[in-house]
Amino acid sequence: MNESPSIGPTPVTQPGADVSHSIDWDRIRADFPLLRRQVHGKPLIYFDSANTGQKPAAVIEAVDDFYRRHNANVSRAVHQLGSEATESYESARKKLARFLNVRADELVLCSGTTFAINLVAYSWALPRLKPGDAILLTRMEHHANIVPWQLIAERTGASIKVVELTPEGALDLDMLHALMTPEVKLLAVAHVSNVLGTANPVREICREARRRGIVTVVDGSQAVPHRPVDIKAIGCDFYALTGHKMCGPTGTGALWARKEHLVAMPPFIGGGEMIKEVSFDGTVYNDVPYKFEAGTPNIAGFVGLAAAVDYLEALGMANVEAREQALLAHLMEELSKFDGLRVFGTAPGKAAVVSFLVEGAHAHDLATLLDLEGVAIRSGQHCAHPLLQWFGVAATCRASLAFYNTHEEVEHFVAALHKVRKLLG
Repeated sequence: MNESPSIGPTPVTQPGADVSHSIDWDRIRADFPLLRRQVHGKPLIYFDSANTGQKPAAVIEAVDDFYRRHNANVSRAVHQLGSEATESYESARKKLARFLNVRADELVLCSGTTFAINLVAYSWALPRLKPGDAILLTRMEHHANIVPWQLIAERTGASIKVVELTPEGALDLDMLHALMTPEVKLLAVAHVSNVLGTANPVREICREARRRGIVTVVDGSQAVPHRPVDIKAIGCDFYALTGHKMCGPTGTGALWARKEHLVAMPPFIGGGEMIKEVSFDGTVYNDVPYKFEAGTPNIAGFVGLAAAVDYLEALGMANVEAREQALLAHLMEELSKFDGLRVFGTAPGKAAVVSFLVEGAHAHDLATLLDLEGVAIRSGQHCAHPLLQWFGVAATCRASLAFYNTHEEVEHFVAALHKVRKLLG
């Protein structure tokens, strides 16, 4: 199969070095076709990357090239197209594994974080938990890291414990450590909050859990697209991520798990490709990670995700993080001048996610009127009902930035917010 299309960023010569100041961010932005759109007759300002990331031309072209020139199913055919499709799919696994500093045979490709967490819930937790056991969660979790554990608790008789937050939206680490009691068998925690932007010290959290024999599940959906992530260094048992938030296609993602867990876990879904041999007397399952990948996968999607990984690696994740932190600092400075505006989540080191409310204005009204100004933000509960209940609000607006945004967009957004505030009285 042809190499992935050439992409905009110049590869960083020293991985991890912060040279973001030397990158032509306007040229990088030009790699994203959708950002040239107008909405309601005004230039689009896309501040909703925590919801889904935009796609560079390299990703779009990789998907298009697969369907035009290589479309076939994986692992089922010896003909040329089948070989090309399989090679591309497995290449995506290897690239993603390298990107995360893990082994490819410990990486299960799936539709995203929600599927990945459910896989852990039903294949690891359900056969093991029992009455008297406990699952430890945090107040800031996305519903995808709450509901599966509730379903498992109902079926096993296990209980759920919740770690609360500090006023600025950080985890109460003293409470977390205090709740790591002997009955806790599993701890599930977000690497970065999708509402608050809080970046949790997952390496330290996982180290303390491991000392107590607690298995850890880290939701990396909001971390992998925005900062360097070294899963091996984190030291967790499971790590889940979503491809569409990291410039890749929708319907892609992965679960990393320690090899010993994958070997011991039964399959979550049965069907083709997750078997070695089937008879009516029984089935011999495939090796890991393939025994968890039943059916035809989103092949073209993972070809696109591989292109996204190439793109982000060439750009340099340290540069991505530095760029977004500069944009966040600018946005927070401008919002601090805005009377009657409340920001939710001010923990040090937070990611470029800003949830807020303006006094006297409903979140949905703000978002609707901002859309008429060409500004796309999210409003609502952000799949985090327990968190917003803790803050005592029904909904917030959320502006989430990415490296392809600009300082000019920050200023236009704040100006639009002032305009909308006046319209709402």
